[in-house]
Amino acid sequence: MDVLMSDFKPQLIAKALELGFADCRVAEAKAAPHRALYEQWVADGKYGDMAWMARNLERRTDPRVVLPGAKSVVVLALNYFQGDPQPSDSDYRIARYAWNEDYHDIIEKKLKAMDAWMIEQGGIQRYYVDTGPVLERDFASEAGLGWGGKSTMQIHRKLGTWFFLAELITTLELAPDTTAKDMCGKCTRCIDACPTQAITAPQSMDARRCVSYLTIESKGPIPLEFRRAMGDRIYGCDDCLTACPWNKFAQISHEATFQARETIFNHRLTDFLKLTDDSFRALFAKSPIKRIKRPAFIRNVCVALGNTGTMADLPALEALLTDENAMISEHAAWAVAEIKLRINL
Repeated sequence: MDVLMSDFKPQLIAKALELGFADCRVAEAKAAPHRALYEQWVADGKYGDMAWMARNLERRTDPRVVLPGAKSVVVLALNYFQGDPQPSDSDYRIARYAWNEDYHDIIEKKLKAMDAWMIEQGGIQRYYVDTGPVLERDFASEAGLGWGGKSTMQIHRKLGTWFFLAELITTLELAPDTTAKDMCGKCTRCIDACPTQAITAPQSMDARRCVSYLTIESKGPIPLEFRRAMGDRIYGCDDCLTACPWNKFAQISHEATFQARETIFNHRLTDFLKLTDDSFRALFAKSPIKRIKRPAFIRNVCVALGNTGTMADLPALEALLTDENAMISEHAAWAVAEIKLRINL
């Protein structure tokens, strides 16, 4: 479509807000501004086991390759902040975004509705929520939907760090918004907060060191050098997000499905060790945690127990020393040794 659809944009924003998105901005469909930096990140192997991030670089860095004829990228933010921290009596930490239902399922329904509405306006779209080849934070910054913080996470003036990004690449030619300014200044709180020093420089992340990567994306053993630094985290890490001072403006999300799920948080760490494949899938049905599968989850739990456990936790761990999964038995053995070392047994 050759005509700039300036009159359509207010309707687009209104539709996004009606569907529950907290913000909607537009960027021009073009090569990602930080394309060269991303390509160097891949060349340095900092993606770890996430091999998909090293494939199809041309598609990942230019939405016009993904959708021929693309003119605009509609960038959306969905707030997931629930205000209160997770239940205080739990003996572990789970990243805030995974407290309840899988955000992919929630947002994809909204994107499908957005796409259907944009088709009526004459557009052809491809939409993603962390599921396709698009450097979403680049286009979010280009669209003025926050800026890339020193942690590499997106920061929004009114939402802080607690929001999901989603985008629709479209053939509709929409007036682009003004590029956001970097408002981090001299602040380094996110860098200082990282337990494994994964933020190696401002806007530079070595995923292989990140607790979120280690507990979610990595399918093998947790490197020994990072196990103690993981503390009581069993799925993801919010430390660099929590540290951001822009969170003082964070607003409570209207999406109740992001509230902490009681059926998860009423468990103790040793309860999780008893999960079978079937009970694991049942407990974490509709949760993003289900996608890492039981062996990786039990691996994470063993590390957390190694860092926080007591003598009372030893029997549950020792029962896994002969587990048929070598990764589980090795991490259980490490946890037993760590507890005994800590209590001088």
